Amino acid sequence: MTVSRRAARRAALFVLYQSDVTGQPLASLYEGELDPYTHELAEGVAGETGGLDSTIGEFSTDWRPDRLGALERNILRIALYELEHDEVPMEVAIDEAVRLARRYASSDAAKP
Repeated sequence: MTVSRRAARRAALFVLYQSDVTGQPLASLYEGELDPYTHELAEGVAGETGGLDSTIGEFSTDWRPDRLGALERNILRIALYELEHDEVPMEVAIDEAVRLARRYASSDAAKP
């Protein structure tokens, strides 16, 4: 089963959010067969959460990752993961993060 990268990011966001909020391991949250990119992205982000959060903290002004909402934090983690692993061009990673934030996060999340 292959889906678009946009759909894969959305699916990865949902499972990462669930894991972040409930503390359950990712594998227990997967339903059915996952798209390979969804699986790669979710597992990759989960495996590098500490480093990704450290980067978020370095570049955030007055906002530690634990102060961010779970959705916003995971949107940033996904974008940073893709940027650090050269998965997509910088413009695409940023645009996709903003799209996810506009659709699923707080109204302030997508503002510059």
